Amino acid sequence: MKNAGIGAGLVAVVAVLIWLGTGFFIVQEGQQAVITQFGKYNSTVGAGFNWRLPYPIQRHELIFVTQIRSVDVGRDTVIKATGLRESAMLTEDENIVEIKFAVQYRLNDARAFLFESKNPADAVVQAAETAVREVVGKMRMDSALSDERDQIAPRVRALMQKILDRYKVGIEVVGINLQQGGVRPPEQVQAAFDDVLKAGQERERAKNEAQAYANDVIPRAVGAASRLKEEADAYKARIVAQAQGDSQRFKSVLAEYQKSPQVTRDRMYIDTMQQMYSNVTKIMVDSRQGSNLLYLPLDKIVQMTGEELAPAAVASPGMAAPANVAPAPVADARARDATRTRTRETR
Repeated sequence: MKNAGIGAGLVAVVAVLIWLGTGFFIVQEGQQAVITQFGKYNSTVGAGFNWRLPYPIQRHELIFVTQIRSVDVGRDTVIKATGLRESAMLTEDENIVEIKFAVQYRLNDARAFLFESKNPADAVVQAAETAVREVVGKMRMDSALSDERDQIAPRVRALMQKILDRYKVGIEVVGINLQQGGVRPPEQVQAAFDDVLKAGQERERAKNEAQAYANDVIPRAVGAASRLKEEADAYKARIVAQAQGDSQRFKSVLAEYQKSPQVTRDRMYIDTMQQMYSNVTKIMVDSRQGSNLLYLPLDKIVQMTGEELAPAAVASPGMAAPANVAPAPVADARARDATRTRTRETR
């Protein structure tokens, strides 16, 4: 009996050890284990080798917290009461648009995911539908289809996260992805809205071309204006400097005139005549004895005579000069004699 009691005790000890050993468990990377005691939440443990009290005192449930999950919102199911699809919703200007998108989310609190919501997946869908209807309901149809279309996803994500945090579902919304043609008008008016969209694109293209033209023309106009301004400033500086020089020269002449008036007047007259005659090729002399005579300067006469004789010499260098054409020295002498005779007559 004594040996039987010892054997039973050993069996009991081994059974207890085995029972305690069933409390060991391993949590993989990216998972969390929620431990419950008699069905009530006790604690949450992370990845690694862990131990809990054996069943039925405590239990654990593994939850993937890093896995990205996805759910589609906006089905094509037609509601009999309205004849519209479930994806249809009303805009601010009382028009109807259809929106389809996918919600990507992951768990950020395993305890809340298991104990705060009866069906977290349905909660995500309902929160998404609520958020998108609120966001679209505050937008006009044209804005939802074109101008503010890219802003729908971030607004829906922010509002969804606020709703899920309020109900403590333990879910973090990672992103909202609008599907191809995710925002579109009803099929009955799809063609008309396509034309409107094309017109809007043409308008944007025309605006871009006009802006490009303005970017090309305006800098050139600014450059031309700057150049004209600089030229005007340079002209102004030159005129002012010239006027100042003229005034300074006049003051200098005035001082000399006050010292010797007659000499200064004669000198000014001679300088003026020299300046005038140096720019003319013909001079009209008023003679009191006879009629007015037109005189050419001597240097001009010599130059004209040389130009008349040069072509003949070049045309026939080996031939003798014609009888009616005088050699160059003779012509120069005749011209000088004629000039002297006219000068004496004028005197």
